[in-house]
Amino acid sequence: MSKTYSRDVVARHSSPKDLWVVIDGNVYDLTEFAEDHPGSAVVLWKVAGQDATEQFFAFHRQEILFKYKRLCIGSIEGQQSLLQPAAFGSMSTVPYAESLSAIQRPSPFYNESHLAFKKAIRAFCDEHIQPDCELYGNSGKVPDKEIFLKMGEANLLALRIAPGKHLKGLKLPGGIKPEEYDYFHESIIHEEFSRCGIYGYGEGLGSGMVIGLPPIMAFGPAWMQQKVVPEILSGRKLVCLAITEPTAGSDVAGLTTQAVKTPCGKFYIVNGVKKWITNGTFCDYFTTAVKTGDGRYDMTVLLIERGQGVSTETIKTSGSTSAGTAYVTFENVKVPVENVIGKEGRGFEVVMSNFNHERWIMCAAACSAARQVIEECFKWATQRKVFGKALIEQPVIRYKLGEMIAELESAQSWTDMTTYQMTKMSYAEQNKKLAGQIALLKYRCTRMVHLVADNSVQIFGGRAITRTGMGRIIENFNRVHKFGAILGGSEEIMLDLGVRQAMKFYPKNARL
Repeated sequence: MSKTYSRDVVARHSSPKDLWVVIDGNVYDLTEFAEDHPGSAVVLWKVAGQDATEQFFAFHRQEILFKYKRLCIGSIEGQQSLLQPAAFGSMSTVPYAESLSAIQRPSPFYNESHLAFKKAIRAFCDEHIQPDCELYGNSGKVPDKEIFLKMGEANLLALRIAPGKHLKGLKLPGGIKPEEYDYFHESIIHEEFSRCGIYGYGEGLGSGMVIGLPPIMAFGPAWMQQKVVPEILSGRKLVCLAITEPTAGSDVAGLTTQAVKTPCGKFYIVNGVKKWITNGTFCDYFTTAVKTGDGRYDMTVLLIERGQGVSTETIKTSGSTSAGTAYVTFENVKVPVENVIGKEGRGFEVVMSNFNHERWIMCAAACSAARQVIEECFKWATQRKVFGKALIEQPVIRYKLGEMIAELESAQSWTDMTTYQMTKMSYAEQNKKLAGQIALLKYRCTRMVHLVADNSVQIFGGRAITRTGMGRIIENFNRVHKFGAILGGSEEIMLDLGVRQAMKFYPKNARL
């Protein structure tokens, strides 16, 4: 049992050479630590022998207490600590920090299986992913191979690809049966992976696979299904999607990487470059779009394995280099014709087939990331004291929080409705009926994220532009939130696509 002290006893230890403080009911001996305190020893001398709870939380996150728990020598008599490390898989009780699937309010979409699944996925992320997020994200180190093997062993890689026959016979987290797994379960796993708070590291955890593997599963020949798909879903091998080029982003048909057949007809010789390829620096396979003819849409998708003629360089983006974003060069790369995904000259169909799913994933992740930011703002506004009272007592701060919440929940509701529609449609139906809707939804989500980022900076002030400390999550979010407005199709392209899709169904007899 830990030792207890009265406040009078603590007050006697109030000099630089004998320095105790009380934080959240616990007593800390900071005598030896004071000179190493990042904010200087002077700050600690001012609160020596006192309860410094309020002063501590004005400058530090509670994780600092857990990091330096060795300095705790006991507790105050008759007082219990309010703060304890959150258990793996636990949910936040801060308003609007969790979606309906987590807080068990009545919902037409979520049931007990979704709640059990969410807890299981969060527990995995809390135990295996969160501990490395900040360190790897800040250092730029790419995720270890071990984490991919762990995700593969837990079948998380397979779960991020969508419901389907590839899940048959697998043991799923939360006791979910493969036949029960739906798009709401899948949205949950994307939500949980987006919670790591460091955009680059989160993207490094197989985002390239999420968009690079579906074309193989949907259009790849039997040998790919038997060899490549199991390698990737187990975490033994990694794949990315290589479409974007320096001169061809949203204009997919404008790519210039060429594949020319050899005279024997058994190989393609590929030459060209790709840019901003997520996970490209460390993946084993590249699902690659190439030109195989003179027509604008005459392209083919090839599976290119890393080897002779393939080189990758790291691109430093606004996020972390742990995402493995790459500039990929193909120089006289010899690719067997058996590596065609789909049919030669029909690659545009393959490329476009997965855009809806990719954009929907981005919507689910955007809502989850916004929730984390709103939770941070709620906590900060409650504990931060300005002009003699909590920041949240200021009407303008409540206005900003309310604006963020309203924008988030409207985007979340549209995302949930779209997800429900996906559960009732085949993949082909989704592509036909939901392409425009998902494009507009993506725009709505990226605009929502823009507002949340902007308001959160105003709430956190200077801490929101500081990469460490209280505002580190806000700073990171503000630095990288525009990724969603560009990747998967820019906002302008999304709006245009949404209207053009609507025009296809415009009734000929409609008149004012």
